[in-house]
Amino acid sequence: MNIPVENPLFTYKINPDLAEIDWDYVISLFYKINWKHRKAEEIAAAFKNSTTTLFIFNDDQIIAFGRVVGDGRYYAMLADIVVDPDFQGQGLGKYLVTTLNNQLVDYHFVNLSAAPGADAFYKSMGWKKQTTAFIWPQGPKQLRQHCEED
Repeated sequence: MNIPVENPLFTYKINPDLAEIDWDYVISLFYKINWKHRKAEEIAAAFKNSTTTLFIFNDDQIIAFGRVVGDGRYYAMLADIVVDPDFQGQGLGKYLVTTLNNQLVDYHFVNLSAAPGADAFYKSMGWKKQTTAFIWPQGPKQLRQHCEED
């Protein structure tokens, strides 16, 4: 697999000081990709409770981010992999996923929940669909987007 290279035009920060993150702007990026129903204070707390966070900046503006939720040794999940649509197609998503995944050497299980339509992106990076993963749907939208029909 090709390891994405940092673009010198951008700044990459693993585990930055989360107090310096503009969480309202983060929420605006969620809305920009149609991931709604998040609140700034809740997403800030979620990132604080994550084992690894990664932000990419263009000048001082966040253009991409992602995080790892995990127990620190055995189980981890990549979450909230977001790239501003204005900056997509530049390898930032691959950089996020690869860099976060590289923090998880020797973990027993590393997974992620892909946004609907993102299967090809993750498969192109070597990720495989699980046959044993289950979800407890939190509503009709999750049921429709993430579950097989019975």
